[in-house]
Amino acid sequence: MTKIIGHRGGRNLWPENSLEGFRRLLDVPVDGAELDIHLSDAGELLVIHDATLDRTSAGTGPVRALTPAARRGIRLKDSEETVPLLSEVLEILADSDLELHLEIKSDEAGRAYPGLPARVVAEIDRLGLRRRSCLTSFKLDVLRECADIAPDIERLCSVNAASAAELGVPETIAAAERLCRYVAVHKDLLSERWDEITALLPLERIGAWVTNTPEEIDRWLAARTAFITSDDPVLALALRRRLREGADGHPGGMTRP
Repeated sequence: MTKIIGHRGGRNLWPENSLEGFRRLLDVPVDGAELDIHLSDAGELLVIHDATLDRTSAGTGPVRALTPAARRGIRLKDSEETVPLLSEVLEILADSDLELHLEIKSDEAGRAYPGLPARVVAEIDRLGLRRRSCLTSFKLDVLRECADIAPDIERLCSVNAASAAELGVPETIAAAERLCRYVAVHKDLLSERWDEITALLPLERIGAWVTNTPEEIDRWLAARTAFITSDDPVLALALRRRLREGADGHPGGMTRP
């Protein structure tokens, strides 16, 4: 069964990467939650996608420059919440059985945050979440660092056209295959290079992101990838139920998207 992962806490339904969104995911119920982690110069692990505050909050400037006092005074857009700490998000999700896709981000200059993987692992261990966690990144060197620090925690490499540009698509997929359990490929790239990618990886190791419309979701559910990541996990779950109810007795097998 293709798993449904709530992207950025289900950002089409609730404020992006908000405590509200992660709480709501518990009631859907979805199979997993995806979230993004930055490190501030003050040492806080912050759950926010962009390396700057401008798009998703009332603040401006680099996330890394955000002080604890300033963070408490800034509100997420369409919310009364502040930018959450990783500890706050994980405490909400800790008692669930959700798979946790924890993306380790880079700063506003595209640089890896020194020591961030180890800090994330320490927070995972504080709540005993190793078995449910998957450390994710677009950067192979960051994933190698994760493997060195915590080889028993699953890893996922996200791939899109930009991230594969330096090495090339097959070379990037091959490197990710050796390093990670999962490779999550942007839906456009996965469609364009389907035959090539599925020759390198079995379906149970491929994820498709980010799928939001009924047509997209139906397409990738039919392809039977390991998971799809969606900004609207409620819609994705409803379409998965419909597909399963309509496919009783239908023979299995790979469908080309």
